[in-house]
Amino acid sequence: MKNKHLVKPEDFTVEEIDSIIELGMQIKQNPRKYIKVCEGYLMATLFYEPSTRTRLSFEAAMSRLGGKIIGFSDPNASSVSKGESLEDTITTVSKYVDIIAMRHPQSGAAQQASSVSSVPFINAGDGGNQHPTQTLTDLLTIKSCMKSLDNLTIGMCGDLKYGRTVHSLAKAMSRYKNIKFVFISPEELKMPEYVLNDLGETQYIETNSLDDSIAELDILYMTRIQRERFEDKSEYERLKDVYILDSKKMENAKSDMIVMHPLPRVNEISTDVDIDSRAMYFEQAQYGMYVRMALIMKLLGISK
Repeated sequence: MKNKHLVKPEDFTVEEIDSIIELGMQIKQNPRKYIKVCEGYLMATLFYEPSTRTRLSFEAAMSRLGGKIIGFSDPNASSVSKGESLEDTITTVSKYVDIIAMRHPQSGAAQQASSVSSVPFINAGDGGNQHPTQTLTDLLTIKSCMKSLDNLTIGMCGDLKYGRTVHSLAKAMSRYKNIKFVFISPEELKMPEYVLNDLGETQYIETNSLDDSIAELDILYMTRIQRERFEDKSEYERLKDVYILDSKKMENAKSDMIVMHPLPRVNEISTDVDIDSRAMYFEQAQYGMYVRMALIMKLLGISK
């Protein structure tokens, strides 16, 4: 995997993904064992749109591995504000660092950037398209909680049209055995046809009812209705509270079902769910740091 780019989950084989998940689990068990493995390495984090968890987890991951970070969290503080092209920025930055992580609001920007990067490039989210490191985070969370990535019924609820996290996770999980999806959304925010076409023979159903679906799920993956993706703000206001998971709804779920969310949440998960042992979204955020530590090591060709 040394020197590979990660633009979308399909860039890695199932075996490569499994090796990242396994290393992430090892790091989780003993993170201090890995504190100097990236000493002398430099990462650029280039964030063209706001982020808390993804940016900080990348920076925490590299720091915990003993490496250093440069970059920006506001494109107005870079030469982008002067009109520099994305290709020129990436070509230049890749002369300075050993690995790049980039988030960009434009779908397809990650593929564009990776094509000119001379160092390993990681897509930290490009518009409504892909978010592969969130997918790795989700896979590590599922593997840690469910002990397997096979034989699961996964409900995805909320904004499935613009939600890059669910696009990437659906494609990734469809590569495992005996997976069934339940896509829960209003008609306006249904899973895109191109994602459904990529699921191959994996079973799925589409519904607009969380109440009718929750009892059969092993995993409920909640998403927020993303205000920033709507051109029509009145449509956002109409849809923003269409699904709210609360402790009452959780009474109908399996005792071992887990609730996941890529965060940030707005209103879609009530705070009364936080104390439920099945709520895994804050642990999920921590798993994101461990899996990014594993990914950085793999792409830099570092073995412990």
